[in-house]
Amino acid sequence: MSQDGVNKSRRTLLVGATAAVGAVGAGFVAVPFVKSWNPSEKAKAAGAPAKVDVSKIEPGAMITAEWRGKPVFIARRSEETLALLPGLNSRLKDPENSNTAQQPEYANNINRSRQPDLIVLEGVCTHLGCAPKYFAEVKPEPFDPEWKGGFYCPCHGSRFDLSGRVFNGSPAADNLVVPPYSFDGDTLIIGVDEENA
Repeated sequence: MSQDGVNKSRRTLLVGATAAVGAVGAGFVAVPFVKSWNPSEKAKAAGAPAKVDVSKIEPGAMITAEWRGKPVFIARRSEETLALLPGLNSRLKDPENSNTAQQPEYANNINRSRQPDLIVLEGVCTHLGCAPKYFAEVKPEPFDPEWKGGFYCPCHGSRFDLSGRVFNGSPAADNLVVPPYSFDGDTLIIGVDEENA
């Protein structure tokens, strides 16, 4: 086969131009692909700390916030209900909070909180993930004739005291989770604590 009439410099130019256009095209294809690996704005917002004004929560009242797609219960306990907590220890599965994965170090106390009156808990039952209901009043309930206030999961009957500690006889094996949190005045910041900031 003869190479007569082949312009080698033109061939080199065409091969080089084709390679350059291909490289630019690959770059245009790669940029959106690589950008798709970044979390979306919605995902960033879901993982961001949640800020809640707790100044207006009255004793016995509870509000619900959202953090990382989960409900977070924030309740203010009265001095009377706080005084009842030690008397419940014999009825609880884990009164001493031995599962340290369930709460930060600063919540490893009978109140499971930074401030005795304010409890912050993930509103997800540790049995199968249902949302427990808040029953703050100290009065007999159909699910517990000696009820001293706390949380009851209607899905399978798990009961938790006002510190989120699970009662004996409940399907849930662990206490409710205390998320990391801190305070900035009257603002509760869920997801950020001073110890790990």
